[in-house]
Amino acid sequence: MKLRTISVAAAAALALTLSACGSGNGSSNTSSEASNAGGGTTDVTLTVWAPAEDQPTSDSWLQTQEAAFEAAHPEYKMTWTNAIVSEGDTGNTVKQDPTAAADVYLFANDQLGALVQANAVGVLPPDSATQVQSQNTDLMISSVTGTDGKLYGVPYTSNTWFLYYDKSKFTADDIKSLDAMLAKDKVAFPLTNSWYIASFYVGNGCTLFGPNGTDESAGIDFGGEKADTVTSYLVDLVANPNFVNDGAGEGLAGLQNGTIAAMFSGSWDAAAVKAALGDNYAAAQPPAYTLNGKQVPMKAFAGSKAAAFNPNAANPTVASQFAAFLGSKDAQSAHYTMRNVIPSDKDLASDPTISSDPVAIAQMDTIANTSILQPTVTKMGTYWDPAASFGQALISGDVNASNAAEKTEAWNASYAAS
Repeated sequence: MKLRTISVAAAAALALTLSACGSGNGSSNTSSEASNAGGGTTDVTLTVWAPAEDQPTSDSWLQTQEAAFEAAHPEYKMTWTNAIVSEGDTGNTVKQDPTAAADVYLFANDQLGALVQANAVGVLPPDSATQVQSQNTDLMISSVTGTDGKLYGVPYTSNTWFLYYDKSKFTADDIKSLDAMLAKDKVAFPLTNSWYIASFYVGNGCTLFGPNGTDESAGIDFGGEKADTVTSYLVDLVANPNFVNDGAGEGLAGLQNGTIAAMFSGSWDAAAVKAALGDNYAAAQPPAYTLNGKQVPMKAFAGSKAAAFNPNAANPTVASQFAAFLGSKDAQSAHYTMRNVIPSDKDLASDPTISSDPVAIAQMDTIANTSILQPTVTKMGTYWDPAASFGQALISGDVNASNAAEKTEAWNASYAAS
């Protein structure tokens, strides 16, 4: 195996200067998918983009998967060029010049619409599509499905948030109700973060781009009584002395110093929360909240991180095979073992190690029971800033009991205008 790794500083330049294969060594064997070397093998060079955490050493997750792919495909003589690009940055980096971007990359699925528009992500071939459909829940499949109904990525982990809590402070029944928790102790929630605030509104029937999040013409519907009553609830929530807005790390800091008993975040905070809570460390799906005497579920945005291939690659067949390989059951299992990346594969949920992990259980339960697919349509970009501003207005008191309905309708109207 020939291997080169490029630092994060070089990744942006790579997007503009490399050929689609990105060998960088002047070799002509990347110009054709059928360029045979001697002995019945085909020389293939692939450029792969992945986060720094997946490739710091020669025995890291990405490198071990590349070696495993070679072992599974002796018909290829592989040369790898790896560059550091995080899943969250992939979309913007690829779009600079899809023809010069990586052959295979990892991406957060909220970028899917933009990648499809830029012709920067390939439609999965039938065998890869079958793999995705057999491995994943409906939500995970939807997360990599374009508005044209085609599959464009191979999920390897889900992406959402859930509840972390001190189990010495709350019972198993308490954590089913946000209001029950607030009656007992302090709870931190990032109300000024637009990724979180939506959970109250969509739980009560508000929608973003239709019921499935795929209809751009339907727009964002955060108006009417279904939204006004939620805003009134949030006004009262902010006034509750046991509520803390987690706007700048207050939740984790509070768990560490014992002043807060619960917070909402994702798997990325698991190690820090576990260190803070020790034996009292626990996690669960988001609770419900009480609205006009009824229990309304908080619905977290959910999506996936997935492997994809570039349709502009010189070797698209091999690129698509490697993307599917990175999302395979074995690769996901290794990802969890090496980096605690929680798998999306349904069968791995019953793995004894994973099924005893509180964070893995909480994430899987959230995906299954109390989440909605985060829309991937390009107009979703209009949602974020106004939602964050509305959360800030709640915290500052600019939105209050006397103007909750008026302010909510103005917020909703801003989406229609955009």
